Amino acid sequence: MPSWIGLPELILIFLIVLLLFGANRLPDIAKALGKSIREFKKASKDFSDEITKDEPSDKHNSEKSVKP
Repeated sequence: MPSWIGLPELILIFLIVLLLFGANRLPDIAKALGKSIREFKKASKDFSDEITKDEPSDKHNSEKSVKP
């Protein structure tokens, strides 16, 4: 978290969100945000796993083609 966002700023942001959306919608918004973050982490992990899985096979194939 940036160092310029302190506790007073976080409280102010929370109060503005509370005023905009109301107390009844805050749990739904938090749940949707949590799902989005969880899905993004899963997708980035899958992408990273796919890249690292393909990387050794490409390196292995290039070594075979270099040898006489």
